[in-house]
Amino acid sequence: MAKRFEVMRAVVHPWHHDHFGHMNVRHYATFFDDATYHLWTCIGLPYSRMLDEHGVHCVTAQATTHFVKELVAGDLIVIDGVVARIGTKSVAFELEMRHAETCALHATYEITEVFFDPGTRTSAAMPASVRKRLEGLVLRD
Repeated sequence: MAKRFEVMRAVVHPWHHDHFGHMNVRHYATFFDDATYHLWTCIGLPYSRMLDEHGVHCVTAQATTHFVKELVAGDLIVIDGVVARIGTKSVAFELEMRHAETCALHATYEITEVFFDPGTRTSAAMPASVRKRLEGLVLRD
């Protein structure tokens, strides 16, 4: 069974608003991007060690945000995530942004990250030790 990791908490501030009076889409991207970095640490594979220990890091190949319910200034959010699937060179995560007080779902984020060799500037196979760690966390239907 997959484990959901709480990866981030934040508050929506007035400067996150657009001219319609709710949080602008660019701020969802920032929150979800930051949360993805935290997710790697929560699963025991922090970016700070990925390159040194495995010779690779990850780059985003695809990210999809689904907007469910708007957020306004003062709303407190919590983001959690799960390993959705793993490939030979990639991993996909699913994140949810919820209201911290009501648990209402506000947005979801699906991201596929590809392992990348910075020396050759090409995709790389997922390191075996990383695969082993991720396999125990992947979402099961």
